[in-house]
Amino acid sequence: MNPSIKEAIEKCAHQSHVGELTFPEVLERLLGVGVESYLADYRDQSSTYYLSNNEALRISMEMPQVDIAESFNEEGVILAIRGAQSDQLRYLEFLRLTMAAGCMGYMVWIAGRHVSYFGRRGEVHIEHFPPG
Repeated sequence: MNPSIKEAIEKCAHQSHVGELTFPEVLERLLGVGVESYLADYRDQSSTYYLSNNEALRISMEMPQVDIAESFNEEGVILAIRGAQSDQLRYLEFLRLTMAAGCMGYMVWIAGRHVSYFGRRGEVHIEHFPPG
């Protein structure tokens, strides 16, 4: 992987993790370096970024110390999403809330303009990007 692309992805991931970037800012930066999707895996405590040329970069990310609930509470996941969309909460709080709602990770499909949130038993909530 091109070192400048790797550096841009790592910087974006860490700035997002500490709450310095909003989700739209993250998308803009990642799209700008050729990322077409990424997977946030709460159990593995990592995010993996996939480029359109099939290269991938896995970054370890410390997750909040919250037990992931056994059952998937789609309403709880949606409330966390709405909080992030309205900039009422940033990434670490978003993680805490979605983990408590039984989400074990999500896949952002930048090119497809949606996010798939996953529960332990294969439940999925699909959130389409707002227009614009």
